[in-house]
Amino acid sequence: MNRFPNPDDLLVLLTVARLGRFTAVAEALETTHTTVSRRISALDRQLGGRTLARTPAGWELTDLGRHALRAAESIESSLATLKSEVSHRGEVVSGVVRVHVSDAFGAYIAGPAIVDLQRDHPRLKVELLSATRRASRNRSGVDLEVVAGRVEDSRSEVMVLCEYTLRLFASPGYLQEQGRPTSLSDLDRHRFVSYVDSELQVAELDYRSTGLPVPSAAFQATSIFAQLQAVRAGGGIGMLPSYVVHGDPDFTPVLVDSFERSVNYSALARPESLRAPGVQAVIGAFLAETRRQRVALGS
Repeated sequence: MNRFPNPDDLLVLLTVARLGRFTAVAEALETTHTTVSRRISALDRQLGGRTLARTPAGWELTDLGRHALRAAESIESSLATLKSEVSHRGEVVSGVVRVHVSDAFGAYIAGPAIVDLQRDHPRLKVELLSATRRASRNRSGVDLEVVAGRVEDSRSEVMVLCEYTLRLFASPGYLQEQGRPTSLSDLDRHRFVSYVDSELQVAELDYRSTGLPVPSAAFQATSIFAQLQAVRAGGGIGMLPSYVVHGDPDFTPVLVDSFERSVNYSALARPESLRAPGVQAVIGAFLAETRRQRVALGS
């Protein structure tokens, strides 16, 4: 190596390490896939070896890449410190953080948490992608993922954010029309609202894994919001997150003493992503919001 590597190239490598895909990096840095590839190639030439290796999960750091990453993080930290000192505004978090969340968490926890966070850090942009699914083995393109249920992923850092309760709910109109079940065995004569069996990836959200009787007729949807509206409209009994309907008179708890299920929300990220100030700020905001909603989460 004849001269120091370009700091801009090191910062591009840092973003690749966090997002895993050149296309996602290009979007985050407002450049092109070709430019990202060219900068990584230039860095490799300067360092005399490959900094990245392609895997099914996206681009991963080589041993040389991990050494370069530490230098890139030092540059990022120094720039952040300089910016803070110049602005005299304390620590300012900026940039783009891409987060994949489950549907309900995104709407009821992540949404208000991010709004509060951006009041203190208006230059931080958070892109929220939502779907209810199990933890992804290919976390390319996102900085952080929040999933419900058990996590089996040894390649990521995992942090349990909170625990919430699933209970059975129906609308007052449905119970007036069909009667209130008095035992779990009564459920087999009731309509049930649930996820689509063949599409659901999270076992903890499947009524079949709870020991509940299989309903004779059911409304099924991949979206928790469609299920909420179906229960509200009298479509049947649903197994819903209690915090989503907490205090809503359109939802009446059913068999409170006979059934409940506790499920965790966990945050997953690559170790490289967790060191980013923006990702740390988002996780902190999520933890603060779950603490604020702890009564509803466990209700």
